[in-house]
Amino acid sequence: MERLIKSGAGWRIGWNPDAREYKGLVGTDDWAIELTEAELDDFCRLLAKLANTMKQLTAELMDEEKIACEAESDLLWMEVEGYPHEYSLHFILNTGRCAEGKWNASAVPSLLQAAAMLKVF
Repeated sequence: MERLIKSGAGWRIGWNPDAREYKGLVGTDDWAIELTEAELDDFCRLLAKLANTMKQLTAELMDEEKIACEAESDLLWMEVEGYPHEYSLHFILNTGRCAEGKWNASAVPSLLQAAAMLKVF
């Protein structure tokens, strides 16, 4: 498998299986942070879990009702906030480097899709 970086308007995510320690990368057009393989795996897993939760909440909320949902692991904390069909994403890395980042609602659908396919290739 080769190094892979996917990007779009307001997001980017990457995977480098040959890197020594930091095999993953997440970011936007303005910032990025490298992640360990375990951190990247948790990021992708929690992102999918939060997206699924928001999808399930569609029938429970009124059209104008916003919601925030959180998920975390030992390595990172994540939150989505907004409407079930349009929400921002925020994360905090809880490991030694400690970092945080946020994606606008317009970037999240493409980031979600790319995260789901990142290690498939």
